[in-house]
Amino acid sequence: MRVVFAGTPQAALPSLDAIARSRHELIAVITRPDAPAGRGRRLEASPVKVRAQELGLPVLTPHSVKEPEFLDELERLEPDACPVVAYGNLVPQAALDLPAHGWINLHFSLLPAWRGAAPVQHAIMAGDEMTGASTFRLERGLDTGPVYGVMTEAIRPTDTAGDLLERLAQGGAGLLVATLDGIERGDLVAKPQPAEGVSHAPKVEVADARVVWAKPARAIDRLIRGCTPAPGAWTTFRGERLKLAPVIHASPDEVPGHGTLEPGTLLVTKQAVFVGTGTLPVRLGIVQAHGKRPMPAADWARGIRIEAGEGLTDE
Repeated sequence: MRVVFAGTPQAALPSLDAIARSRHELIAVITRPDAPAGRGRRLEASPVKVRAQELGLPVLTPHSVKEPEFLDELERLEPDACPVVAYGNLVPQAALDLPAHGWINLHFSLLPAWRGAAPVQHAIMAGDEMTGASTFRLERGLDTGPVYGVMTEAIRPTDTAGDLLERLAQGGAGLLVATLDGIERGDLVAKPQPAEGVSHAPKVEVADARVVWAKPARAIDRLIRGCTPAPGAWTTFRGERLKLAPVIHASPDEVPGHGTLEPGTLLVTKQAVFVGTGTLPVRLGIVQAHGKRPMPAADWARGIRIEAGEGLTDE
């Protein structure tokens, strides 16, 4: 089949590469326009655009998929299907109708669970033990289209969103190519999603990544892992934000005095920094103070000389 691939971030690269290696004819790539990035806010191309240029492919970067010029160009290309991975732009019906087999989306959840922009983050934060990826035909609803195929992936106890997304991106690439193969053969039929089991995964904002220390240790652990690497979990110490990498569950024997700390209260030893939660204390891992580099929590604590009774706050 003649295909035009649509995607933007790093997670879309395994699928782009897999399609480029497949028997399908990859004729162009659609991605988001260059955007400001880094401290200097210089315009940078998306990972997908960079890789497409390395492959020598034409790249389309519409600000809106509704642009008449873009729709005319897509119609001129005459794709049979448009595989999509994390493109990040709403596709109007006029564009959905152009390829004979539509736009085939790879979504990183087991639909209808976790429809939306951040399925991997929400699966970890919710404490799911199993997730996966689904291929489905795009329609106007948010991730509501009929499903072609799925793959499953266990969520490991120490997985961050970055760890899990990397595995799903690799495994999902094979699923997407297999879906295109089945559509081309004519023996793969998309099935409507069930009405039960629907959940939603909106974008995780910085405010959502604030740690509330009165919550149970297990919930705090899941929040931090789900927000790693982005947007990054945080708390407040001495009125300034402190970024947090995943914490380590502490047994009562590890904590001086065997364990009970008020939520947010810090306890510093030579080798570790413990903080109280709504249940058992946890041990801080890597932390990053405002304007500083990331460092082990014990090094951070030695440098700022934490006083008895000081703690982390939710403000």
